[in-house]
Amino acid sequence: MNYKLTLQYDGTEFHGWQIQNTLRTVQGELTEALSLIEGRPVQVYGSGRTDAGVHAEGQVASATILRNITCEKLRAAINGNVGKDLRVMEVCEVSDDFHARYSALEKTYRYRIVNGPVLSPFWLRYAHHDARKLDLERMRVTAELFPGRHDWTAFSAAQSDAEDRNRTVTRLEITDRVDQQARSSVVEISVSADGFLRYMVRAIAGALLAVGRAEIDADEIREAIQNGRRLAMAATAPACGLSLIAVCYDLGDADPTSNQHG
Repeated sequence: MNYKLTLQYDGTEFHGWQIQNTLRTVQGELTEALSLIEGRPVQVYGSGRTDAGVHAEGQVASATILRNITCEKLRAAINGNVGKDLRVMEVCEVSDDFHARYSALEKTYRYRIVNGPVLSPFWLRYAHHDARKLDLERMRVTAELFPGRHDWTAFSAAQSDAEDRNRTVTRLEITDRVDQQARSSVVEISVSADGFLRYMVRAIAGALLAVGRAEIDADEIREAIQNGRRLAMAATAPACGLSLIAVCYDLGDADPTSNQHG
């Protein structure tokens, strides 16, 4: 049976998603747990790679196992054999042709910034801290440049195994709210697309933060998108603020959440 696993994890102690020899990774820990449960090697596929320090609230994985086990028991068995900073939230049976990566239609990431003089220890692992004043209206106007199909060379890792750097951003929103725990404003940059390059969301977030601090302007962003040259004044934002929120699939009648985020 082929299973779809919906995962959450705190990425702080993981060296990213992808298996890496002796380093602790999300894929590695899931593979070890499922292979133990199955009694034979199991291949685990993810909807995409998250880098070291990046979190997930709605990562999706898929795996095929031969053992006869209910979704609820499989979830409990996996969670009993992985660290507490990784949890399988849901398990459901899917068709044999479902693949966590290749069946994905859209992904949504969210980058969080605590914008205040002091970073609460409760936000230390889950947000980037910027104490400087941010012009959110300026950031929102500039954010309108990103949706659409573009070559994202200027907003991705210089070294990448992706042959095609074109992706379609379907939505980019910037919201802010006063958070009682943070005792300051929390700014959230949410980006949805049909796919992402390495560091793409963090590069977009870093550029928008530079706009908010009046270090660069919208024209420089527009030129970077058009000509593919990286912005010298816009640093890639740290990994701790980024979380994979949801992956969208079309599972028809097999899944009541099909065609929805989450």
